[in-house]
Amino acid sequence: MYPNLYFIIEGLFGVKPPVGFSIVQTFGLFLAFTFISAGIVLSNDMKRRTALGQFKPVVTEREITGTPSIGDLIINGLIGFILGFKLLFVAMDWGAFTANPQDVILSTKGHIAGGIIGGLLMMASKYWERRKEAEEHKGATKIRITTQPHEMVGDILIVAAISGLIGAKIFAVMEYPQRLIEDPIGHLFSGSGLAIYGGLVFGFLGVFYYIHKKGLSKLQMMDAAAPPLILGYGVGRMGCHFSGDGDWGIVNSNPKPGWLPDWMWSLKYPHNVNGEGIPMEGCTGEFYTDQYCFELAEGVYPTSVYEILAMLVLFAIFWFVLRFQFKAAGLIFFAYMIVNGIERYLIEIIRVNDRYEWFFNMTQAQIVAVFMILIGVLGGIWAVKRHQNDTSKA
Repeated sequence: MYPNLYFIIEGLFGVKPPVGFSIVQTFGLFLAFTFISAGIVLSNDMKRRTALGQFKPVVTEREITGTPSIGDLIINGLIGFILGFKLLFVAMDWGAFTANPQDVILSTKGHIAGGIIGGLLMMASKYWERRKEAEEHKGATKIRITTQPHEMVGDILIVAAISGLIGAKIFAVMEYPQRLIEDPIGHLFSGSGLAIYGGLVFGFLGVFYYIHKKGLSKLQMMDAAAPPLILGYGVGRMGCHFSGDGDWGIVNSNPKPGWLPDWMWSLKYPHNVNGEGIPMEGCTGEFYTDQYCFELAEGVYPTSVYEILAMLVLFAIFWFVLRFQFKAAGLIFFAYMIVNGIERYLIEIIRVNDRYEWFFNMTQAQIVAVFMILIGVLGGIWAVKRHQNDTSKA
């Protein structure tokens, strides 16, 4: 496995790069790829739907005051404070950041002075932006801004990322409340302990609200989001697999079919980022890398590999076939909910996860998957009937 970019370069090219490459965590790298790939796909489909008349440009008006609002100053001040708070700490303690960047970023560690400087700079930047805008539109009290739907993709991804992260943490806390009780600050500000379904649910709610405020068609947006969600899920699982973040299955002691490669049947996840398992023989890392000299005692099902393959196949079906064949608005999204729920329910059978004995011995993900399937079926029926009614009236 490859916990960070240091290991990736060493594994691919057989050379030991500077330790600074260890700053880029493999999971974080693939998380970035997730948003990039999903953004490209979403933007492409939103352009197509705009050309078909399913989306309309959004026209907004804004007063020209020459000064930022209190809300703008507060938001920019907070963003600047967080950036400065972290960046000054990193600059003054580069060793700690290099050793464990995730621990530094997702924690309460930082410098107040850097936060204050960063906050003031960001507020000054917003003030300068509003002053410049007033100079460019002298004599005007308002300006009209026309935004094409695909130009909102960046904002949509930011909303999805923030709300999704909050949801992933909330679901993780619900699944493992004891961890929160034992170490509330450490658990809340840790990069581990994220439930993907929590991210999907809250990400959906956040984007749904954003789209509602912008006046875009909700059903068309849901359909446009389905293929990117499938692709993003698959790319995200690549990060889980290659970093060895614990997203693996139960012990697989069954004999391997002759036609399957070892990495698709049973893995011990050597150098996993969680440092789980037993010490690896002959593993003497450089710098801080000894913490990744562990592998599982027994081979397990590489469930993330199965999900990657499943998502790539499903994406191809949705992207090249279903989005052109399904005419009823919302049907593509409800179909996504059904297949995603089925896939996740099945993969949970061989995954390592706590089960709720009081609810048919199912995992949290299986419970959510069942509800997704039910909502998908009912929603799909509703979408088809709605389309038929609209067609008959036309």
